[in-house]
Amino acid sequence: MTSHIAVQTEDFDHTSLYQRLLSDTPEIGAIVTFTGLVRDLNLGDAVAGLFLEHYPGMTEKSLQAIVDEARQRWPIMRVELIHRVGQLAPADQIVYVGVSASHRGDAFAACEFIMDYLKTRAPFWKREATPEGDRWVDARDSDHQAATRWK
Repeated sequence: MTSHIAVQTEDFDHTSLYQRLLSDTPEIGAIVTFTGLVRDLNLGDAVAGLFLEHYPGMTEKSLQAIVDEARQRWPIMRVELIHRVGQLAPADQIVYVGVSASHRGDAFAACEFIMDYLKTRAPFWKREATPEGDRWVDARDSDHQAATRWK
Protein backbone atom coordinates (compact mmCIF):
# COMPACT_ATOMS: atom_id res chain seq x y z
CA MET A 1 0.00 0.00 0.00
CA THR A 2 2.07 2.84 -1.33
CA SER A 3 1.37 6.49 -1.84
CA HIS A 4 3.36 8.97 -3.83
CA ILE A 5 2.52 12.59 -3.14
CA ALA A 6 4.28 15.53 -4.76
CA VAL A 7 3.79 19.27 -4.98
CA GLN A 8 5.86 20.53 -7.86
CA THR A 9 6.24 23.18 -10.54
CA GLU A 10 7.10 20.66 -13.26
CA ASP A 11 4.51 19.05 -15.50
CA PHE A 12 3.82 15.35 -15.01
CA ASP A 13 3.79 12.36 -17.33
CA HIS A 14 0.69 10.16 -17.34
CA THR A 15 2.50 7.10 -18.63
CA SER A 16 5.03 6.95 -15.82
CA LEU A 17 2.39 7.65 -13.16
CA TYR A 18 0.16 4.90 -14.58
CA GLN A 19 3.08 2.45 -14.62
CA ARG A 20 3.74 3.17 -10.93
CA LEU A 21 0.09 2.39 -10.18
CA LEU A 22 0.49 -0.97 -11.93
CA SER A 23 3.78 -2.02 -10.38
CA ASP A 24 4.20 -5.14 -8.23
CA THR A 25 0.59 -5.55 -7.18
CA PRO A 26 -0.92 -8.38 -9.29
CA GLU A 27 -4.20 -8.25 -7.37
CA ILE A 28 -5.11 -4.88 -8.95
CA GLY A 29 -8.45 -5.05 -10.73
CA ALA A 30 -8.94 -1.36 -11.45
CA ILE A 31 -7.06 1.88 -11.89
CA VAL A 32 -8.93 5.18 -11.87
CA THR A 33 -7.18 8.42 -12.74
CA PHE A 34 -8.20 12.05 -12.83
CA THR A 35 -6.32 14.91 -14.44
CA GLY A 36 -7.35 18.50 -13.77
CA LEU A 37 -6.55 21.24 -16.28
CA VAL A 38 -6.45 25.02 -15.99
CA ARG A 39 -9.56 26.48 -17.62
CA ASP A 40 -9.52 29.62 -19.75
CA LEU A 41 -12.85 30.78 -18.31
CA ASN A 42 -14.03 31.18 -14.72
CA LEU A 43 -17.08 32.96 -13.32
CA GLY A 44 -17.80 34.29 -16.80
CA ASP A 45 -14.40 35.94 -17.23
CA ALA A 46 -11.53 34.99 -19.50
CA VAL A 47 -8.56 33.61 -17.59
CA ALA A 48 -5.11 34.20 -19.03
CA GLY A 49 -3.28 32.24 -16.36
CA LEU A 50 -3.30 30.87 -12.85
CA PHE A 51 -0.66 31.21 -10.16
CA LEU A 52 -0.69 28.68 -7.30
CA GLU A 53 1.09 29.11 -3.99
CA HIS A 54 1.42 26.63 -1.16
CA TYR A 55 3.03 26.36 2.23
CA PRO A 56 5.79 23.76 1.84
CA GLY A 57 5.57 21.02 4.41
CA MET A 58 2.07 21.89 5.57
CA THR A 59 0.56 21.26 2.14
CA GLU A 60 2.19 17.85 1.77
CA LYS A 61 0.99 16.85 5.26
CA SER A 62 -2.52 17.90 4.34
CA LEU A 63 -2.42 15.87 1.13
CA GLN A 64 -1.09 12.85 3.04
CA ALA A 65 -3.97 13.18 5.55
CA ILE A 66 -6.49 13.18 2.69
CA VAL A 67 -4.91 10.04 1.19
CA ASP A 68 -4.77 8.38 4.63
CA GLU A 69 -8.47 9.07 5.13
CA ALA A 70 -9.24 7.56 1.72
CA ARG A 71 -7.28 4.46 2.76
CA GLN A 72 -9.37 4.16 5.92
CA ARG A 73 -12.59 4.29 3.90
CA TRP A 74 -11.75 2.00 0.96
CA PRO A 75 -9.43 -0.97 0.40
CA ILE A 76 -7.19 0.78 -2.12
CA MET A 77 -3.66 -0.16 -3.07
CA ARG A 78 -1.57 2.60 -4.62
CA VAL A 79 -2.22 6.33 -4.80
CA GLU A 80 -0.39 8.77 -7.02
CA LEU A 81 -1.15 12.41 -6.18
CA ILE A 82 0.62 15.24 -7.97
CA HIS A 83 -0.35 18.88 -7.58
CA ARG A 84 1.42 21.63 -9.44
CA VAL A 85 2.20 25.11 -8.15
CA GLY A 86 3.64 28.22 -9.76
CA GLN A 87 2.56 29.90 -12.96
CA LEU A 88 0.23 27.87 -15.17
CA ALA A 89 -1.50 28.67 -18.46
CA PRO A 90 -4.92 27.59 -19.70
CA ALA A 91 -4.93 23.88 -20.66
CA ASP A 92 -1.90 23.16 -18.45
CA GLN A 93 -2.21 20.10 -16.23
CA ILE A 94 -2.67 21.15 -12.62
CA VAL A 95 -3.48 17.97 -10.68
CA TYR A 96 -3.26 14.21 -11.10
CA VAL A 97 -4.91 11.64 -8.86
CA GLY A 98 -4.50 7.95 -9.60
CA VAL A 99 -5.88 5.15 -7.42
CA SER A 100 -5.53 1.39 -7.82
CA ALA A 101 -7.73 -1.16 -6.08
CA SER A 102 -9.01 -4.70 -6.46
CA HIS A 103 -12.44 -3.42 -7.48
CA ARG A 104 -13.49 -0.46 -9.61
CA GLY A 105 -16.07 0.86 -7.14
CA ASP A 106 -13.40 1.37 -4.49
CA ALA A 107 -11.00 2.99 -6.98
CA PHE A 108 -13.69 5.37 -8.33
CA ALA A 109 -14.93 6.36 -4.87
CA ALA A 110 -11.45 6.93 -3.44
CA CYS A 111 -10.35 9.00 -6.45
CA GLU A 112 -13.45 11.16 -6.26
CA PHE A 113 -13.11 11.54 -2.48
CA ILE A 114 -9.48 12.65 -2.81
CA MET A 115 -10.41 15.23 -5.46
CA ASP A 116 -13.37 16.56 -3.47
CA TYR A 117 -11.20 16.97 -0.37
CA LEU A 118 -8.34 18.48 -2.38
CA LYS A 119 -10.71 21.19 -3.60
CA THR A 120 -11.90 22.08 -0.09
CA ARG A 121 -9.18 21.11 2.40
CA ALA A 122 -5.79 21.33 0.73
CA PRO A 123 -3.93 24.58 1.49
CA PHE A 124 -3.34 26.00 -1.96
CA TRP A 125 -3.83 29.66 -2.80
CA LYS A 126 -4.88 30.37 -6.37
CA ARG A 127 -4.69 33.72 -8.11
CA GLU A 128 -6.01 33.98 -11.62
CA ALA A 129 -5.24 36.64 -14.21
CA THR A 130 -8.31 38.12 -15.91
CA PRO A 131 -8.75 41.14 -18.21
CA GLU A 132 -10.04 43.06 -15.14
CA GLY A 133 -6.92 42.20 -13.13
CA ASP A 134 -5.73 39.45 -10.83
CA ARG A 135 -8.09 37.89 -8.27
CA TRP A 136 -7.90 35.18 -5.63
CA VAL A 137 -9.97 32.06 -6.21
CA ASP A 138 -11.83 30.32 -3.38
CA ALA A 139 -13.41 26.90 -3.38
CA ARG A 140 -16.91 27.06 -4.87
CA ASP A 141 -20.12 26.18 -3.07
CA SER A 142 -20.42 23.20 -5.40
CA ASP A 143 -16.98 22.00 -4.21
CA HIS A 144 -18.09 22.19 -0.57
CA GLN A 145 -21.38 20.43 -1.39
CA ALA A 146 -19.48 17.65 -3.16
CA ALA A 147 -17.22 17.18 -0.12
CA THR A 148 -20.12 17.01 2.34
CA ARG A 149 -21.40 13.76 0.85
CA TRP A 150 -18.35 11.97 2.29
CA LYS A 151 -19.14 12.90 5.90
